[in-house]
Amino acid sequence: METKKLIDCCEFISDGDHLPPPKSDSGVPFITISNITGQNKLSFEDTMFVPESYYNGLNENKKAQKGDILYSVVGSFGKPVYVDFDKQMVFQRHIAILRPKRNVNARFIYYTMLNPQFYKLVDKLAIGCSQRTVTLDTLRNIEVNLPDKDIQDKMVGILSLIDEKIANNNAINDNLEQQLMLLYDYWFTQFDFPDNDGNPYQTSGGKVVWNDTLKRNIPENWKVQSVISNCLSSIIKPGVEIFNTKTYLATADVKGTSISTGTIVDYDGRESRANMQPSINSVWFAKMKNSVKHLYLNKEMQPIISSSILSTGFCGLQCNEISFEYIASYVSNAYFEIHKDMLAHGATQEAVNNDDLAGVHIIIPEDTVLRAYHEATQAIYAQISKNICENQELFKLRDWLLPMLMNGQATISD
Repeated sequence: METKKLIDCCEFISDGDHLPPPKSDSGVPFITISNITGQNKLSFEDTMFVPESYYNGLNENKKAQKGDILYSVVGSFGKPVYVDFDKQMVFQRHIAILRPKRNVNARFIYYTMLNPQFYKLVDKLAIGCSQRTVTLDTLRNIEVNLPDKDIQDKMVGILSLIDEKIANNNAINDNLEQQLMLLYDYWFTQFDFPDNDGNPYQTSGGKVVWNDTLKRNIPENWKVQSVISNCLSSIIKPGVEIFNTKTYLATADVKGTSISTGTIVDYDGRESRANMQPSINSVWFAKMKNSVKHLYLNKEMQPIISSSILSTGFCGLQCNEISFEYIASYVSNAYFEIHKDMLAHGATQEAVNNDDLAGVHIIIPEDTVLRAYHEATQAIYAQISKNICENQELFKLRDWLLPMLMNGQATISD
């Protein structure tokens, strides 16, 4: 196994454009570090755009292409992303672009940079206090182990199988979440839940009455209450039980409903924000504005519930077995996030507090409809949770196997 500098493995190691980009309503996405998710993927949500003419005028080594690796070098550095798609993108200067040479397996370089030991080395070489930075010269001169190409390919083959399974689980969950969104909209926005005869309620002439709070009609005998005070859930207060070590999940460790590996902490050494106790049948959302981060902790999520604590950046709603799916679907609905963002406030970071949530309203269905929704969606939420838990175990397997392979402690035989 050879030892080579990273620049010797790549055609070039460059960074994004240093000039402030012109903004546009459409065009080419402008990618920042915040677009790199905890799953080492690029998210194109909430991106700004630059004109295509601006992109066309950039030097070619400022543009990524399929097979390149992106690496954050400022602040929250150490997030490699393998570009497995063709798409025009413009990058801020805080993201390095690496183009591995043709005789090097690009994914092998990606996994090398994903190795915790690579991160520790970069961490030691970073400069600055308030905002740590890895210079391009430093990155270029880092030495990495480079086995023969056929060994690279075999290592990548094993690790890619794990990543493919994780990606498949995420794709299944995306599909199931879309089903839930459609069902919730049908039942609780259009009010076409099954009536006593199995027909769509409102379409079949079910009685609706005007509600002054929501300024719309809702089914007869349904109520409207606030998120902070309702008969289906209660706010979870800060505080955690004494423990030896647990995984701390900050809001940054959750993207949508996907969870990264988090940080191992002990009870006495944890930061002050690590102070929320997860529980069965609890629903969590990020308090921050423009931050869609949801945790739906049913009994299938017990492995995560028992091994984790959460940030006070999350707000938790404790539900019962019957109301859990309805509350989870309500929080998933765009209405909730839009209303939450409208009420968010603050100087440095806009967020909602419990008093703000008193102004967010939730419809309380009749018990028979609530129970029917529970029965219709329980299996879907259970499968989503099983896939999330399986992904957590796959992450652990990959993170254990990765340094073993990269450091030569584990070998691959035919």
